[in-house]
Amino acid sequence: MLHNRRDWQAVAYLVALPVLVAWQWRYGWHPFAYAVTLFLTLGIGVIHHHHTHRRMWRGRRLNRLTDLWLTLLQGHPTFVFYPAHVANHHRYRHGPRDVARTYRFGGDSNHLWGYLAHPFQAVWVLYPLFLGWLSRLRRHHPGAWRYCLLQYALVTALWAGLAWLDWRQWLLLVLIPQLHGLHWLLATNYLQHAHADGRSRLDYARNFEGWVNPLLFNIGLHTAHHEHPRVHWSELPALHRSYRARLHPALNAGPLVPYMFRTFIASVVVPRWRSRSLMRHEET
Repeated sequence: MLHNRRDWQAVAYLVALPVLVAWQWRYGWHPFAYAVTLFLTLGIGVIHHHHTHRRMWRGRRLNRLTDLWLTLLQGHPTFVFYPAHVANHHRYRHGPRDVARTYRFGGDSNHLWGYLAHPFQAVWVLYPLFLGWLSRLRRHHPGAWRYCLLQYALVTALWAGLAWLDWRQWLLLVLIPQLHGLHWLLATNYLQHAHADGRSRLDYARNFEGWVNPLLFNIGLHTAHHEHPRVHWSELPALHRSYRARLHPALNAGPLVPYMFRTFIASVVVPRWRSRSLMRHEET
């Protein structure tokens, strides 16, 4: 049923997250289970991303059910990836027409405040894209428009039902983890593109290696993904090796966590670790 058997890892994440939430709802909050829950919200965002580019299942019905399941787990409709990511980010590759380009908001930066603020800045400019997309769907594809509204309705019904059962449990076990996952989904754009060159043929994205890739479906290999958006995520490591030597050395950033510590925290006291823009001219 799956196009690629490696996607059983994604299926495992899609099942494990609600099981962990249900277990804690029944037996009480547990620090290890909650930490895994928060990690799985990152995985759900990556699965959503990959499922948008390349559908997981051979059958349309299973793909539609996966859309709805991701909607419930993520706390936000899955349709938003088309106008925000495919039609915008992949089309313009962090260039001047990419509405969520990191250097749009207060100049070309790569620091802790920029990372924390970027999800809120991105939502502000992306939601008009969502609304415009829905408006065009309503005029030209009313069936697809109703399908998108169904996703909103499912999230609203889930939140209302769980909050009615126990609003404290809903807040702790459902809403906060979902917001955590959505933050990372949006903030990843900053990690992968801040101080990259949005006008370059290849130096528009940063790449991460290490454990982030086997755990999160090779999400760190961003240049290879941009250059081959329809390729299955399991093929990205081989493609990444073909691009690695052609990129500016600063864009091969190594493991994700050390990069974040070095760039966002340690650079405050160690100037040589501060990120430097590859853009020739900043844009505000």
